Amino acid sequence: MLFFYYICAKQVRMDNLKNRRTIRKYQKKDVSTDLLNDLFESAFRASTVGNMQIYSVIVTRDEERKAKLSPAHFNQPMVKEAPIVLTFCIDLRRFSKWCDQREAVPGYNNFEWFMTGAVDTLLAAQTFCVAAETRGLGICYLGTTTYNPQMIIDILELPKLVFPIATVTVGWPAENPAQVDRLPLEGIVHNEIYHDYTSKDIDRIYLYKESLASNKQFIIENDKKTLAQVFTDVRYKKEDSEAMSEILWQAMKKQGF
Repeated sequence: MLFFYYICAKQVRMDNLKNRRTIRKYQKKDVSTDLLNDLFESAFRASTVGNMQIYSVIVTRDEERKAKLSPAHFNQPMVKEAPIVLTFCIDLRRFSKWCDQREAVPGYNNFEWFMTGAVDTLLAAQTFCVAAETRGLGICYLGTTTYNPQMIIDILELPKLVFPIATVTVGWPAENPAQVDRLPLEGIVHNEIYHDYTSKDIDRIYLYKESLASNKQFIIENDKKTLAQVFTDVRYKKEDSEAMSEILWQAMKKQGF
C-alpha cells in the first residue's frame, strides 16, 4: 500500500512539472522564513561538483533594496511586487577562505571554476524552483542577471570571487497564465550521437511555434517577415549581445576571475 501511495505521489509531481508555468503576478502575502529555509534545505541537496557547494543565495525582502535591484532587471514589475527576490551567486570565496585557513592553497579564481560554479549554482536554483512550485508557490526566472552584473554586485555588496548568475522572484500566485509553447522532443533529444538538422527538420520542429497567433502578431508588431527575425533583429540583437558580453567579462575580472 505504501508503495502504491509513493507511485501516485511521484506521478502527481511529474504531472505538476508538465503543467508548470511562469508566475509574474503575486498575492500581497508573505512567504515565511520557515518555509523558505525548508525549500533551501531541499534545494541544497542538488548535485554539486566535489560536494563543494560553491554557491550562495542573497534573499531580498526589503522594499528599498528591491527598488534598487529593479533597474538591473530592466524594471520588470515582479522585482518590486514579489515578496522575495533571490539572487543565486557563484561563490568561490567561501571555499577559498576555508582552504586558506586550513593551510591549503586555493586555485579557483579562473574561468574553469567560474563555469563550474555556474553549473553548481544553477542546479541549486532550479532545484529550489521545483521545490517551491510543489509547495504552491510561483516563481519567475529572470534572464537579466548577467546583463547588468556590476549593478547587482554593487547593490548586494558582493565581494571578490562571488558573482550573480541567476535571479528568481518568489511568491504566492495571483494569476494562472496559459502555458507557453515548447519545442517537440524530436527537436531536442538526440539518440547516441548528435544528429544535425535538415531544412525539413527545422520546418517541422518550429511549425507549431510559428503557427501560434501570438507569435504571428509579434511579426506584425515588429514589422518583420519571420519570427526568427523578431529574435535576431529586435529581441536579442548581435550588437547588444556583444556589448553585454564585454560588460560581463569586465565584471568577472573585477570580481577576481
